[in-house]
Amino acid sequence: MPIRLCALLLLSWLAAGLHAADAKPLTIAVIPKGTTHEFWKTIHAGAVKAQRELAAAGQPVKIIWKGPLKEDDRTAQIDVVQNFLAQGVSGIVLAPLDSKALVAPVKDAMEAGIPTVIIDSGLKYDKVTSFIATDNYAGGAKAAERMGEVLAGKGRVLVLRYMVGSASTEQREAGFLDTIAKKFPDIKIVSSDQYAGATREQAQTAAQNLLAAMKDKIDAVFTSNESACAGMIQAIKSFNLDGKLKHIGFDASEPLIKALKAGAVQGLVVQDPFKMGYLGVMTVVAKLQGKAVEAKVDTPVQLVTPENIGTPEIQALISPQLTDYIDDAGK
Repeated sequence: MPIRLCALLLLSWLAAGLHAADAKPLTIAVIPKGTTHEFWKTIHAGAVKAQRELAAAGQPVKIIWKGPLKEDDRTAQIDVVQNFLAQGVSGIVLAPLDSKALVAPVKDAMEAGIPTVIIDSGLKYDKVTSFIATDNYAGGAKAAERMGEVLAGKGRVLVLRYMVGSASTEQREAGFLDTIAKKFPDIKIVSSDQYAGATREQAQTAAQNLLAAMKDKIDAVFTSNESACAGMIQAIKSFNLDGKLKHIGFDASEPLIKALKAGAVQGLVVQDPFKMGYLGVMTVVAKLQGKAVEAKVDTPVQLVTPENIGTPEIQALISPQLTDYIDDAGK
């Protein structure tokens, strides 16, 4: 189902069954993988947009935004979910940072009758209310196609992975590697078993170590998320390789877009986190109102390049007005 139609249907279903005088207030916990990256702030903004539209339709909703500070703190995210269960929230929207570790608390939530929508990254548990995310494998394939283009089908590539257990980035990496192997036989993957870690700082350190050893043996790099991409950008700059070493990344933030415009990055596969946050909240509330919801919703990706970055469609995707929804968008 197209995303725009899905959103309109959810809102119309809710509005049709609600009356401002008797709608029960709902509390929705929105739990990201982390709270520092712009990607998660954009999801937060989308959730707030849904909250406002629901209120306008007569359904009061309180959004509680809370997640671990760092994206490798599985214990902290499990604790957040369990605390919300104890508080008796109406529903949960969760981006699990580990596809296995978060199964038990999510199962507890569903068995307790608390609708739980998974966004962004998959979970090895199929009894959730809905799964709203990018087709990450297809996104990785799109990155590989761009890599083949910028290398003219021939070269040596380093893949810097994100983190073990992150389903979304593992799928991107698989899509990239599979597509390179199938479509570009003259592109050699020199290394694909190194990880960036959860923060930009960790990613920069990992990238610098790799470039110190391999900068003369590679022609391009692929990074599979925002922090890995940002760290690699800084590492490439430190070795004075801007523009010489081709770089295809994933996600969008101010430093990534700046690097793309400057020619330090040749392509970014970009998701729509605003739509994920928005549809996550709308879907949970629709379920709470007894409506049927889609088991899986794909939020498509776009390839951003120096050639298309100025188009209205791409600008709307990479530059959402976060300050219209959240106070800390610029921090």
